[in-house]
Amino acid sequence: MLRSSEKSLAHALTRKAAQLTLVGALAATPLALTAGTASADTDWDALAQCESSGNWSTNTGNGFSGGLQFTPSTWKAFGGSGSAHNASREEQIQVAERVKSAQGMNAWPTCSKKTGNTSNKANSESSGSSGSSSSSGSSSSSKKKSTETEAIKAPAPSAVAPAGAYTVVSGDTLSSIAGAHGVSWQQVAQRNGIANPDAISVGQQLALS
Repeated sequence: MLRSSEKSLAHALTRKAAQLTLVGALAATPLALTAGTASADTDWDALAQCESSGNWSTNTGNGFSGGLQFTPSTWKAFGGSGSAHNASREEQIQVAERVKSAQGMNAWPTCSKKTGNTSNKANSESSGSSGSSSSSGSSSSSKKKSTETEAIKAPAPSAVAPAGAYTVVSGDTLSSIAGAHGVSWQQVAQRNGIANPDAISVGQQLALS
């Protein structure tokens, strides 16, 4: 049997061990919370991988181009120069940041959720626009139509469309617009550089004459 002094010593050691275990658990808690906190920065490379297999110069001819699959109207509306597929990765990300600021990540509804890029906050300066630069995919991948491609809607016009132009509204088709203005849909498509007649978006302005 343990003597009284030995029992006291054993009890003290047990209490000390319990205190050390509690301190260790509390110290680990901030690390666990930090590790579980998702970054607010958008990983544009991951989004491009989902949208276009990471090919920043893709132009499939389906009305969307570039690594983040811009429509021509959205690309121009948010300050893009030339065509999206001819622009650098950096310029495409800059335009994408403007789209995110105006429309949120719902502009890429499927791929933003798939890649976990759902925060609408602007990327922090310290982290840059994204991770390391991705190389362009092969020419064969540019011919493949991605099933994940979504239309990035142009912002609603704040003013009346200029003379000779028409602003697309919900339910419009290229054929119905052309028929209502006495021209063929092929003429409208050619004047506006539309490769796919089904790729018009609400708010897009079309030149008719």
